[in-house]
Amino acid sequence: MKKMAVAFSGPSNTGKTTLIVKVAKYFLDKGLKVVVLKHDPADKAKFDVEGKDSYKFSEIGADVVVSSPTRTTYFNKQNKSIDEIIAMLGDFDLLIVEGLKTLPLPRMSLFRGKIDDSYLKYSKAIATDGLECSVDIPNYDINDVEGICNWVIKNAKNIKG
Repeated sequence: MKKMAVAFSGPSNTGKTTLIVKVAKYFLDKGLKVVVLKHDPADKAKFDVEGKDSYKFSEIGADVVVSSPTRTTYFNKQNKSIDEIIAMLGDFDLLIVEGLKTLPLPRMSLFRGKIDDSYLKYSKAIATDGLECSVDIPNYDINDVEGICNWVIKNAKNIKG
């Protein structure tokens, strides 16, 4: 399973992050290298601590790379295309994208309480808390991690990069 990608979408508070953590762990436990790309449409995520050197460098507009014995962190001041991000990632087995609902990847959308039809045209499957769907696509229980992971294996897109 080299260089495959799949996406998960859904309204806020439907459990996307929780499910992605479970799916990623499932594949990590099988020895695969997993990368998660999270969309931040409101640009509200915070990644650095005010007052630290890397924050000071970033605040003036510089791209910053922090290298330590256990990780490398890259702060970039530009939006990157998915292809540019994939090229930066190097070797991996599975890229899981959270959000970016119009990105052309096999996508499972998550719903709790009600289905938001605006996601369905981008979705190849859904995961719900027992909801009926008006569109004939696979519908998984939101807690069926193994079933969802099997869907990922069968549907993830081969990518280059």
